[in-house]
Amino acid sequence: MTTKVLKHLNWEGISEEVVDRLISENLENKLDHYLAKFDSKEDAESTFEIFLKTNKKWLFDGKLLVKIDWVLHPFSREDYKKLDDLVNHLFDHLKEELAKK
Repeated sequence: MTTKVLKHLNWEGISEEVVDRLISENLENKLDHYLAKFDSKEDAESTFEIFLKTNKKWLFDGKLLVKIDWVLHPFSREDYKKLDDLVNHLFDHLKEELAKK
C-alpha cells in the first residue's frame, strides 16, 4: 500500500518537526496493525492529510482527513492546549473507526 502524508500548518506555535514526529509515532505504533490488512491489496492507497492551526484563543484546532482504500475518514477537534494531545486524539478516533471494520 502506498501512503502519502500531507500537512497544512499555520506557523504560529506549530513546529513541523514535532508534527512529523507525532504522525510517525501514530502511524508506526498505534495504527500499524490496523493498516497492515490493506498491505495485501496491490492498488490500495492511503492519504493522511492533517490541518493544524491556532485559533483566536491561542489554542490548537485540527482536522485529520484520511483516505484508506478509497474510503474517507474525517475527524476534527478544537480548543486543545497541547498540540501533542490534539494530534494523538485525532489518530485515536481513526484507530477506533478502523477497529470497527
